[in-house]
Amino acid sequence: MTDPANEDAVNARHNDKMRKVKVARDRMMASKTGEKGLLIVHTGNGKGKTSAALGMVFRHIGHEMPVGIVQFTKSAKWDTGEARLLNRFPDLVTLHIMGEGFTWETQDRARDVAAAAAGWEQAKQLIRDDRHQLVLLDELNIVLRYDYLPLDDVLTFLRDEKPADKHVVITGRNAHEKLIEMADLVTDMTMVKHPFREGIKAQKGIEF
Repeated sequence: MTDPANEDAVNARHNDKMRKVKVARDRMMASKTGEKGLLIVHTGNGKGKTSAALGMVFRHIGHEMPVGIVQFTKSAKWDTGEARLLNRFPDLVTLHIMGEGFTWETQDRARDVAAAAAGWEQAKQLIRDDRHQLVLLDELNIVLRYDYLPLDDVLTFLRDEKPADKHVVITGRNAHEKLIEMADLVTDMTMVKHPFREGIKAQKGIEF
């Protein structure tokens, strides 16, 4: 049986601690007044890079702020849940699915390079377009890793031509160290466990 007096003492200590935390938190938040368009990178071997980026996309949609998306490896032939949902918001979402599928499926470097180049041209148009508040470049890290696009050209464009108030989110494993250095926000997804290792295939609603 719980001792009421002891429970009251625990609650009192907790409340006092939280009051002190709030004072410190409020002081910290008061010092954060700047705004800017962020360059955001989601990388790492863990699951959730695109999913986290889509969370930002859906927040923008919720605020009726237009977004642009280029998917560099996903194919238009794939039936993904995100494409189904995003296509319900034609006034707020510009979606370009530009990939040819996984590189090990195409086995055609020339095709992959051409698809990456076309995707990057679309990406530059979306980033330059004042209408879009956020642009997601899904799996751009993958095409950079395989040298399908010149890294320096991408970095130069992001440095010199990205509007100061526009957010750009880049996803994919093996983000280049130069991109990480340039970015404002970088998250490295770490895999702890994955059902694929236990023989579980990619499932609708989880992976696509």
